[in-house]
Amino acid sequence: MSGSDVPRSRRSGAGRTKSGKPRPGTGGQGRRKLEGKGPTPPAAMRPGHPAQRRAAAASAASGTSRASGASPASSASGTSRTSRTSRTSRASDASGGAGAASARAQRGAGEAVEFVAGRNSVVESLRARVPAVALYVGARTARDERVSEAVKLAADRGVPVLEAGVAQLDRLTGGALHQGLALRVRAYDYAHPDDLLARAADAGQAPLIAALDGVTDPRNLGAIVRSAAAFGAHGVVVPARRSAGVTAGAWKASAGALARIPVAQASNLARALQSYRDAGVFVAGLDAAGDTVLRDLDLATSPLVLVTGSEGRGLSRIIAQTCDVLVRIPIAAATESLNAGVAAGIALYEVATIRGRELRRAAPS
Repeated sequence: MSGSDVPRSRRSGAGRTKSGKPRPGTGGQGRRKLEGKGPTPPAAMRPGHPAQRRAAAASAASGTSRASGASPASSASGTSRTSRTSRTSRASDASGGAGAASARAQRGAGEAVEFVAGRNSVVESLRARVPAVALYVGARTARDERVSEAVKLAADRGVPVLEAGVAQLDRLTGGALHQGLALRVRAYDYAHPDDLLARAADAGQAPLIAALDGVTDPRNLGAIVRSAAAFGAHGVVVPARRSAGVTAGAWKASAGALARIPVAQASNLARALQSYRDAGVFVAGLDAAGDTVLRDLDLATSPLVLVTGSEGRGLSRIIAQTCDVLVRIPIAAATESLNAGVAAGIALYEVATIRGRELRRAAPS
């Protein structure tokens, strides 16, 4: 066997230089170069990535997983493995586009309850004098009139203006579409349900309180607080769990009313309502199947709590059983239900109207 016939791996000094050090590799550019893994998949398709989990949750909620016959997580994982072993196929491109769209939709929502994200939202919040802690402006944000106005409004109100990078804004806003601008609002100091009775007693008035059962949209909470302030209510009660809280969105929807009327948080709404009943306050629940029409509510002039349920589910069973009376708002047959904020506003207006009428009758002529 000649020297040329000896395998390279058996030749003396193969793979090493004259000094005995290992020979440097080719960097994968030789005949046996590494096979490419294809383009990096979108964040929504990487197993374990927060964007992928959010996209999977959004797909599960809309029934996408049932239509495709596979769970969103397994679909994303399978697509990711395919992209690592071969070039991206047309099928993976299509699924990647859908996943990216879901991620973008979820990204626009955000998860941080103490931040207002987006240029228009920040400017509107500052105009409404939402109590703010700091204004964050992106370091490389393209300035326009909204950014300039936000900075000016914050400076006029003594709100610190801080510069932040894109990654920091993403983290602070929980993935919201911030457009380089975010406003941090002050954490709300909830009242106790009994404080609302004390507030009515200090004013020398019969208590009128709005309670929310299963209302999860902060904008509805803000709208109800605004109606409560407009029609003479003494406060709003919300459950501590599975309910909307006072967030930046609620502050915006209330148009500043949250600064004038307290919101109390109850660890158990049913017990809080029973405590009101024990104190001589009647509880009326808004229900489309109620026996009493709202305008005929005789209890309107008495100490009263008006309970509004969620738009889709209405009052829960235990809350409905706690109520002294169930009242309904007459609506056209073609309309199935009213928005929770609208229903509460109508009910508060009717009670205020009935109370005002009785006060005029009782006033000396």
